[in-house]
Amino acid sequence: MKIKTSAMLAAMVAMVSSRATAGLASGAASLRQDCLAHSRPADPIEALAVDNDRAVATVSAGWTAADCIDGRCDRDVPVYAIGEEMAFTFRLRGFNGLDATKCVFDWVRTADDGKVERGVAPADRPLVLKTSLDRPGFVRCYIELKDADGRIVQRPKGCGERKVFFDGGAGVDILNIRQGVPEPDDFDAFWARHKATLATVAWRGLEKVVPVDSDNPAIAAYAVEVPCAGGMPMTGFLYVPMEAKSGKRFPARITFHGYGASWSNGATKPCASRQDASRLTFACSAHGFELMREPSYYRKLRSKVSVNGFGYAFDPETNADPETAYFCGMTYRVMRALEFLKSRPEWNGRELVAYGGSMGGLQAIWAASLDSSVTHVRAEIPWCCDIGGETIGRNRGDWYVRWSAPGLGYYDPVNMVKRIPVSTDFFIPRLGLGDYICPPTGVMAMYNNVPCGKKGAVGFQNSTHGYVMPRPRQMLHLDGDGMAVRK
Repeated sequence: MKIKTSAMLAAMVAMVSSRATAGLASGAASLRQDCLAHSRPADPIEALAVDNDRAVATVSAGWTAADCIDGRCDRDVPVYAIGEEMAFTFRLRGFNGLDATKCVFDWVRTADDGKVERGVAPADRPLVLKTSLDRPGFVRCYIELKDADGRIVQRPKGCGERKVFFDGGAGVDILNIRQGVPEPDDFDAFWARHKATLATVAWRGLEKVVPVDSDNPAIAAYAVEVPCAGGMPMTGFLYVPMEAKSGKRFPARITFHGYGASWSNGATKPCASRQDASRLTFACSAHGFELMREPSYYRKLRSKVSVNGFGYAFDPETNADPETAYFCGMTYRVMRALEFLKSRPEWNGRELVAYGGSMGGLQAIWAASLDSSVTHVRAEIPWCCDIGGETIGRNRGDWYVRWSAPGLGYYDPVNMVKRIPVSTDFFIPRLGLGDYICPPTGVMAMYNNVPCGKKGAVGFQNSTHGYVMPRPRQMLHLDGDGMAVRK
């Protein structure tokens, strides 16, 4: 990709570019360097593209969340063939009063080929980047808007995501993306042992179901604790519609939390939704911690579950053995939560939805893989798909668990989904084309392994893990094993 810069901006471009390229001498490998402290690691591209010493932002009170870098590729569905040229066009949208002649686009292109290209271009005109990929995977385009002093331009407070950036890209031959490493030879034997171990821990008649205050008069709420394998009980909040008192039975939904799993308010206060008045819902704790305790309890617990200086689930040493991986206990609790929910007399015995986002999406996939009673999976931005993909050069971010063989292979969704019954309804409500906490290549490797006859996914352009641009201009819709254009 070659970008020509006007003479008027040459000096500014050179200054910004020299700072932003610092640390990129090692190319693609440096973009995938791992943080040792995972309490809140930065995205690797963001960390390299920002000069933190000069990151004081330019702000205008007149801007809104809708003011953005509008980026899209040259076709309705952002998917190409191997080796096919793709052209991205980026331009500013909105930003009333901004003097774009004094700003630049600072851009980085990475992809699953391990190659890195970067540059700086004037922001007062469209930026066109052309590239290609020689294998199934994704190209990532990351762009920041910077002012004449090399500072990242920001929106005012109250606009959600303040930094003005674009993070997205396009896929190449995505329905042929395959997992990076094979599954363990004893995968099914491991899970048979795992289930047998759980069965040795009795729970019926030992569960604690304690009424707690509900924020909805149509719903009865309960704090639940059930004995479980793995060193911690299974805990969570149960929501039962008041109509159940008349003998009515309901479809069931189990929900799983994202990373961190509600260290404070989410664990201390039940919060039902309006939909919970028409279904039986269980909100499962990822950690088996006690519910409705004081904040200091959760602070101590958060520190306790960290291992070797890593946040939970990130330690390569414990992850190398599936029995010591933090995910081991978590899967026990997922299976027990399903056993408990299915035992409730309020369930209609037919519909059972497993739902979660990020780490919750990972758990939702586990649930359907380990219990055939799950009829619907809703796994939003699912975490840890194709963890071993990094071994063949695929893009990843620092919040992605580092591959440890063979331990993590037993928990990777690319292997788990193969065991989901073909009758299950499997859907990914959001796949971010700029999400490198849950890289799109890994999600697609998992999706391509799903055997279900009814499956689908929706990919969003300029969507990171926690950000979706207002009114996305380009989306990817997957229906079964095909793609569709939807306006």
